[in-house]
Amino acid sequence: MGNEVTEKGQIVLRRLFIIRVLWVTAVVLLSTSIGLNLVREFTGQSAGLNVLLSRFDVDRESNVPTFFSSFLLLFAAILLFIISVLKRKSGAPYALHWAILALGFLYLAVDESAQLHELLISPSRRLLGSRGTEIFYLAPWVLPGIVITLALGLFYMRFFLELSLKMKLLLLIAGTLFVGGSRGLELIGGFYSALYGKRDLRYIATATVEEGLEMAGVIIFIHALLDYIAACYGEVRFRFEPFRAGA
Repeated sequence: MGNEVTEKGQIVLRRLFIIRVLWVTAVVLLSTSIGLNLVREFTGQSAGLNVLLSRFDVDRESNVPTFFSSFLLLFAAILLFIISVLKRKSGAPYALHWAILALGFLYLAVDESAQLHELLISPSRRLLGSRGTEIFYLAPWVLPGIVITLALGLFYMRFFLELSLKMKLLLLIAGTLFVGGSRGLELIGGFYSALYGKRDLRYIATATVEEGLEMAGVIIFIHALLDYIAACYGEVRFRFEPFRAGA
């Protein structure tokens, strides 16, 4: 069953319906990107195909997949913010931890659209000093990203240990997929692009899997957050007052 509007002026968000829609959208976008790249590989370039690739290639910026990835991160940030507010109101522990996570995902959502991480390219390359570390030179924002991820892991260790077993498993799966894509496969993709160029099918496959892992990680994370809210506070409901003329 999908989202419902109740008779009392409430919108109830159904968790499973939301997650299904997110999964289907991700699969459609990834399949479209792969299909368009394969068509270009076997039939050659054309003006119409180039326009479609600019709109749907997951390895390009400011297009439909980028918007969807930004939306996923923003949705996660909103859910985290809701949890932090509920925790603060009830005096429960770790309200600050949830709020910091919300700000982190808000930054990731903005970065996905604005590519703020590219500001790290020049400082990171100066720090590396030479092209001796080829992979990190090609994707220099990965190195500070790894450092930040490890620091957050230490900061959230106690917070993580006090979660339920199901929540731990979902967060571990989500984190492994997201970090594996955004940090691990991005390194491999940078290596392939340097050797073969971004038109090579090996690079395209790596970039597609990378984006797919990131999307999957965030969707599973959203699933975990919706389950957590439902378990602690009930189904997500938004109340609204119907508009009345002259009110």
